[in-house]
Amino acid sequence: MGIKIGVIGGSGFYSLFEKGEKIKISTPFGDVTLTHGKIENKNVYFLPRHGEKHSVPPHKINYRANAFAFFLLGVDYVISTSAVGSLRREIKPGDIVVVNQIIDFTKTRPTTFFDGKFEVRMRDGRIKKGVIHTDVTNPYCEKLRRIIIDVLKEKNLRFHEKGTYVCTEGPRFETPAEINFFRMIGGDVVGMTNAPEVFLFKELEICYATICIVTNYAAGMQEKVTHEEVIELFNKNLPKILDVIKTVIKRI
Repeated sequence: MGIKIGVIGGSGFYSLFEKGEKIKISTPFGDVTLTHGKIENKNVYFLPRHGEKHSVPPHKINYRANAFAFFLLGVDYVISTSAVGSLRREIKPGDIVVVNQIIDFTKTRPTTFFDGKFEVRMRDGRIKKGVIHTDVTNPYCEKLRRIIIDVLKEKNLRFHEKGTYVCTEGPRFETPAEINFFRMIGGDVVGMTNAPEVFLFKELEICYATICIVTNYAAGMQEKVTHEEVIELFNKNLPKILDVIKTVIKRI
């Protein structure tokens, strides 16, 4: 069947194909609508994380259904994008960060499939069930991260090849006091969606990595933070991000 690749679009990234086929996948956690198309003759499935019209706030996203839909489709790699705020002056708006660590400050989201009752047959035939404590020493797939980093180097884009993503509950932005705290504990960028997304793909043993686009300095580092500002800067950078994603797909 060949390699299958998933792409998850964050804020400002709502379509990938000029022409694509809409498909609905039913999962134990709800239905998911994705768009299927071909890039570099590979099967690619695109999912806008917040919906096509940004109608789903970060704390209401059905992360388990989304991840499990990719699993049912037999996807091998998932490339996600995230609009983030910078916690550090040297990480500037417009920069790209290929994060390698995450700190989870979310409060209400289901963070696992394995609540004691769930059972799934993995692709190699193993049954995973019951309570499972997943190792997240390396939460993001290093193989996919290296491909992304190599592509960014070749395209001579300004990027940071490591970084710690702090995930907050949202949908509000953070306070300056929270941002100071996140910086003190080692955070580099802040966003609202990588948890539990990264952990769920880890449980399903799907290679997942995130391309973070810095859209602003976080609260207290600039006068104020607005959603309009985030979308505007992301849209400005979207053509180069699409070029990076298509090149990464070619290299996988």
